[in-house]
Amino acid sequence: MVLVVAGLPAEIKALAELSPVEDLLLVVLREGLPGIKVQSLIERDQTFPFVLVRRDSNFGAWTGDSRFTDAARIAIQSFAPDPDGDTDAAILAEAVRVVLRNAWLNQKVYPGLGHIIRVDMASAPRRATDWATATGPVQYADLPTGVWRYETQYDVEIRKPRARPFPL
Repeated sequence: MVLVVAGLPAEIKALAELSPVEDLLLVVLREGLPGIKVQSLIERDQTFPFVLVRRDSNFGAWTGDSRFTDAARIAIQSFAPDPDGDTDAAILAEAVRVVLRNAWLNQKVYPGLGHIIRVDMASAPRRATDWATATGPVQYADLPTGVWRYETQYDVEIRKPRARPFPL
């Protein structure tokens, strides 16, 4: 007989120092790209244009002091429909870069999430014709007809908010 206990004990949950990198970028891009859907998941009946933000599993850094910083590689995909989908997706990818750069240079703090302390483009925006060419996790085999996707990767470092006192 196997005994299954629902949920983790509170003292175990209290040990977790979750990284808000993806959550921070969702807020930064939603604020900086008014009128564009910015998501980390694809909806069943997705509408376009939209920006998909996902933390890449191939890179992350922990500097030993969990109170302050976190780093991650983020794959950002920009989607736009025809009639000018290719051009619009390229422009949207560039707009994402500008929004991230401005949030970094302005050191804007987002309550409960922190702020960007460095952002570097790890790979320039490139046209990707289908999900099979994605570098990160995917949910569908192909893009809908008439939708264009540009993918860019960024290495992002953030200063996390201080959630609780650091134990001495």
